[in-house]
Amino acid sequence: MGNRADEIRKRIARRKRMSNNTSSSSLSRNMLLPADEERYGGERFSSYEGGPSEGGHPLFSKEFFILKILGASVLVLCMAILFQNQVPGFDKARSFAEKTMTSEFQFAAVSTWYEDQFGKPLALLPKGNDAGEAGKTETAEYALPASGKVVENFKSNGQGIMVQTGKGAKVEAMKGGLVIFAGKKDELGQTVIIQHDDKSESWYGSLNTIEVTQYEKVVAGDSVGTVTDEEDTATGEFYFAIKKEDTFIDPIQVITFE
Repeated sequence: MGNRADEIRKRIARRKRMSNNTSSSSLSRNMLLPADEERYGGERFSSYEGGPSEGGHPLFSKEFFILKILGASVLVLCMAILFQNQVPGFDKARSFAEKTMTSEFQFAAVSTWYEDQFGKPLALLPKGNDAGEAGKTETAEYALPASGKVVENFKSNGQGIMVQTGKGAKVEAMKGGLVIFAGKKDELGQTVIIQHDDKSESWYGSLNTIEVTQYEKVVAGDSVGTVTDEEDTATGEFYFAIKKEDTFIDPIQVITFE
């Protein structure tokens, strides 16, 4: 009987030991499993590499930004060296750089495209004259800037002509476009340059007054200024030129003054 009782006690002790070992193993396995916040994205993890603790943005790279600044600085330094050292071998490079930096941006073409797409003038440019104003329509490809006769032809300077008009006559835009220059130029005096949608330009120089502002939009027939008055005479004069791409053409080829 005693042996039977001892056997039962031994079995009970064995089961307790096995139960304790099983509990310890389960606890160890639970400790090794990831927490819910780790599995499903809690405070310990971020939605993009680097995490908010680094203070960065997934679309912004500090290293790339610094690299761009260094690249721009090197480019400016190269341009400075190119123009400071008048070495004959750099002539072509200087010519290319000058042409690139001095060429006019095609404001008129961009503005027209914007209006065709969105139906409103480009907000970055001054409102100027409303092209939709009653009676302001372009009825011809080229309008006569001012009635008069040519007193200096294109062959005289290879760029433009001098037109003699009545005293105090208005000078009008030959075609709609954008004023890209309104001010004083060497040899031409008070000058207005209008850039047109086809990338051509019309120049109006030797003006007495200027009646438009830079980046103002105009249509054919809008007044850009008045002619320079001749002393002790009843006449006035103004300079007129047409430029297509990088070449001036004879205005007489497209407009008849007399």
